[in-house]
Amino acid sequence: MALEHAILVALSEHTGTGYELARRFDRSGGDFWQATHQQIYRVLNRMADGGWVAAEHVEQTGRPDKKVYTVTAPGQAELTRWLAEPAQPVQVRDDLAVKIRGACFGDQAAVLAEVERHRAHHAERLAGYEVVERHEFPDRDVLTGHRLHEYLTLRGSITAERGLVAWYDEVRTALRRDSPA
Repeated sequence: MALEHAILVALSEHTGTGYELARRFDRSGGDFWQATHQQIYRVLNRMADGGWVAAEHVEQTGRPDKKVYTVTAPGQAELTRWLAEPAQPVQVRDDLAVKIRGACFGDQAAVLAEVERHRAHHAERLAGYEVVERHEFPDRDVLTGHRLHEYLTLRGSITAERGLVAWYDEVRTALRRDSPA
């Protein structure tokens, strides 16, 4: 998927400035898409040049003017086309998995410390996603349409993070058992 498609989805949900899009991506914690502010502005300009989005210049008092982006008919057509095409299954390339596999050839304690660091990171992300789930989706059994799709995306992130935390727990138990005395 290209950043263009993530932006088309985000702008279809709600119009916004490049800054607002970057904040929404940041707040999603990566369960939706990750991009820097610079990447978003660069791609928005390319999308505007291609006719996928239109920018309305909004004057502001005491602050720089801003551009509010909306999806155009060609942008909606591209999003519709892209949504219908098959998505490639995710192929995970994980440096830590390679380190775990090779732990016996080096410093197992260093690999274990890295597993602990990754576990802490993913446990923190999981906790954040679970807070969002409790606060943003209290009545999840009645969700439909866009809210249901948002929730399902969040659930995918929660499930992935839970799986990683469980795997890191399994790995650290095994590495502690296997570590040389």
